[in-house]
Amino acid sequence: MNKEKILEALKKLAEKNKERKFVQSTDLIINLKNFDAKKESVNLFLELPYKVKDAKIAGFLNKKSSIIDTITKQEFDDYKNKRKLKNLVKNYDFFISNASLMPLVAGTFGRYLGPAGKMPSPQLGILKEESEEEIVSIMKKFEKIIRIKSKEPSLKFSIGKENMKDGEIAENILTAYNSILNVLPRKKENIRNIMIKFSMTKPIKIEF
Repeated sequence: MNKEKILEALKKLAEKNKERKFVQSTDLIINLKNFDAKKESVNLFLELPYKVKDAKIAGFLNKKSSIIDTITKQEFDDYKNKRKLKNLVKNYDFFISNASLMPLVAGTFGRYLGPAGKMPSPQLGILKEESEEEIVSIMKKFEKIIRIKSKEPSLKFSIGKENMKDGEIAENILTAYNSILNVLPRKKENIRNIMIKFSMTKPIKIEF
């Protein structure tokens, strides 16, 4: 798949789009073939070249932060309540943590953060120090990160917003496509077709 084909599809999509009262997400759909979702899987965290969305992030920190919602060490016991813990996990896209708190985070929150794919890790969300600079840096990184997980022979995920430049969306699509292709057991032979849509539009096929 090349950038020109993606740009052609985006142009057709824009022509069929109607003006909405909100900014639609741009969604990519990769339909698979010869892929057994029960035995084979795709499970990726990808950092794309351009921002995808405003991520909702909370931090497990030693002290309250002025730039991020914070759960301090002293507040951990409050989340022994299962309902409160489930709501916390549901309300945020990602979590970050001070490295020194990770054993406590794992013990207190791990049974819910782990299955949801939201546990802070050395690659994604652990702070060596609680400086504003480091928190801001990691927050910007999260805005470009998407998770792609197969539950059926079709991968559907947001790749950006309709108000982004076509070139930026195309770069995001190429990065996601190449990463997915790399983990598919039979590479291109596993791909049936690729489609793109806005939240409220019908999908348009990208030739590849």
